[in-house]
Amino acid sequence: MKFRKDSELVRSYLEGDESAIATLINRHKQRIYSFVYSKVYNHDVTEDIFQDTFIKVITTIKEGKYNEEGKFLPWVMRISYNLTIDYFRSQKKQKTVSENVGGDEYSLFDFIHYTEGNAELDWIKSQIHDDVRKLVEYLPEDQRHVLELRIFKGLSFKEIAEDTDVSINTALGRMRYALINLRKLIEENNIVLTY
Repeated sequence: MKFRKDSELVRSYLEGDESAIATLINRHKQRIYSFVYSKVYNHDVTEDIFQDTFIKVITTIKEGKYNEEGKFLPWVMRISYNLTIDYFRSQKKQKTVSENVGGDEYSLFDFIHYTEGNAELDWIKSQIHDDVRKLVEYLPEDQRHVLELRIFKGLSFKEIAEDTDVSINTALGRMRYALINLRKLIEENNIVLTY
C-alpha cells in the first residue's frame, strides 16, 4: 500500500472516505497521546483530551475550516495543547460541596484559588520557554549566540559585544535579525506564545 500524505488523506476524507480519518488518527495517535499525558499524568484525562482533540479535528475538517497551507500534525498538536489548557482551567474552577451535619444544607464554595501559585500559568510559561528554546536552535550561529546571551543569560549589549569580540552595533544588529528570524519561525510553525 502506497504511503499517502496527511493532506491527501484529508482530501480523501472530505470526498467521503471514512477510513482516511482513521489512518490519520492512527498515524499521529502515539505522538498526541504522549504529549497530552506528559502534561496531565492521568490516562483517563489523556484519553478524554485525545478524543476531544479528534472530535474537534473532524468537525473542523467537515465544516471546511481546515487550512491546508498549515501542516496537519502541528495543527492537531495545537488543538490538543489548547484542550489541555482548557482542562487545567476547568480544574481550577471546580466547585466543592460540603454537607452540613444535619444533612439539610449544602454550601457551595466559589472558585478555589491556590495561594502557592498558579500551576496552569507556570505550565504555560514553561511550555512557551521550551518552544522558544527549540526554535532558537534553528537560528544562524551568530544570531543564536547573541540572543542566548541577552535573553537567557541577561547580559547587556556592551557585555555581549565584549564577549563576542564585535561592536555594540553589530551585537544589536544580530539581535535584531535573530528576533526577525525567530518571529518568522514562530509564524511558520503556528506557535502561539501568549499566556
